[in-house]
Amino acid sequence: MENQLFPVFFKLNRLHVLVVGGGHIGLEKANAILQNCAESNITVVSLDFLPELEDVARHYPNVELIRKPFSCGDLLGKDLVIAATNDKALNYAVWEKAKGAKVLINVADTPELCDFYLGSIVQKGSLKIAISTNGKSPTVAKRLKQVLQEAIPDTLDEVLHKLHIIRDKLKGDFAAKVKRLNHITDVLVKPENENA
Repeated sequence: MENQLFPVFFKLNRLHVLVVGGGHIGLEKANAILQNCAESNITVVSLDFLPELEDVARHYPNVELIRKPFSCGDLLGKDLVIAATNDKALNYAVWEKAKGAKVLINVADTPELCDFYLGSIVQKGSLKIAISTNGKSPTVAKRLKQVLQEAIPDTLDEVLHKLHIIRDKLKGDFAAKVKRLNHITDVLVKPENENA
């Protein structure tokens, strides 16, 4: 079956994310969100929190830890939910409440209950590449991430910045700008012996 997921990039600083679970899975998900957007608004609900998660909350003012059992009221004002506990029954209950509240949810390690996946991310400055295996193999996604992280030079961000300046200076309609940018960027894809 082909991958029918539609990749999107959330502006997490404009959204409020609820993470249910204060253990290792909750910590992993909170860290993944913060690595992509340090200004993310995250509320973590759990009866207990790992000390590392408490440290995260101390370092990020937009991360709030609430020590209590999950309830449907926790969904109010939230845009995304991540059920991140080792308790399958609790994760399922969170999924049911989220679906009833029409809030998008990711249930850790349960692809059939996910509205979205947290893919492996490669980032080089402004360039961000998300990798999805349609939930089939996180290991393959992690390996591809390593390959791309090493293959893409750090200097690519400087190229992107310069192309942004060029794009802003180009005159004409959209088609003309695209044609000109294609010509300028040809050097990035031509084999080196063709440029000699």
